[in-house]
Amino acid sequence: MKRALIIGGGGFAGGYLIRELASAGYEVHATCLPEEEICGDCAVYSLDIGDVPAIEGLLARVMPDVVFHLAAQSSVAVSWKKPALTAQVNVVGAVNVLEAVRLSQRPDTRLLLIGSGEEYGFIPKDACPLSEEEKLRPGNIYAATKVCQEMIGQIYSRSYGMDIVMTRSFNHTGSGQSPTFVVSEICRQIAAAEQPGAPAELLIGNTDAKRDFTDVRDVVRAYRLLAEKGVSGRVYNVGRGSAAAISEILETALSMSQVQIAVIRDPKRLRASDIPIIEPDVSLIFADTGWSAQISIEETVRDTLEWWREKLRRG
Repeated sequence: MKRALIIGGGGFAGGYLIRELASAGYEVHATCLPEEEICGDCAVYSLDIGDVPAIEGLLARVMPDVVFHLAAQSSVAVSWKKPALTAQVNVVGAVNVLEAVRLSQRPDTRLLLIGSGEEYGFIPKDACPLSEEEKLRPGNIYAATKVCQEMIGQIYSRSYGMDIVMTRSFNHTGSGQSPTFVVSEICRQIAAAEQPGAPAELLIGNTDAKRDFTDVRDVVRAYRLLAEKGVSGRVYNVGRGSAAAISEILETALSMSQVQIAVIRDPKRLRASDIPIIEPDVSLIFADTGWSAQISIEETVRDTLEWWREKLRRG
């Protein structure tokens, strides 16, 4: 039985990855921050990735075959407000994990570093779909930190012969995601508007931006397959392979609403810099692992909306 360690298991994707790995027969170990909780078939540890001795001690205790590094400040909006925190978590935290694995009793451990499709940034109009060879032009603080993480990961892979696989994961969403992310926020507002006596309105920012939205359940399946079949040293796009405008997501969600809702444009929800379209070429991950997205956007929106309805009913 393979032993997996998920660093950052208390985050949105972490819980789904725990279930994916456990169902595939892994012995799963996962970390979270003291204020977080993890529910699932795994051993749980409290860990701050700023604490290097704690990371080293955990690796010595668990001796994992594969480490999934999910811990991150993953909100673009938050990165504009807290750039120093974003750099500390996403860059320094990643270096701490890389060093701990390198110096561990099992330096042959496979390490999956999770990056972002945001790394491509300000892309030429004719560049989509984006291959992994496309030049990176990060357009926000979060994206810049993820580019830095990837570059450092490549250096560790080449210089120390470490078994590292890297991703550029595009927008993933689903039930339980924070409303700081657009699909979840749209569904939250619709579920709130359906409550008795609530204003039937929805505030939204830029709806023209096009993004590749993939269900988180598909994404964590990609992570498992990359851990099993990915080529060491490679970077892989993880996404559906087709972009949808925020307006399309909004229209899909509104079609599932139980009440008529007025859509109100809110300038406060506009980002300091918003890239018009980001869409990946996912042929490499398909070629190396056989993975492709299976869950439709409609199903993802429906499940997310129902999750918010249930959450608001419980209060």
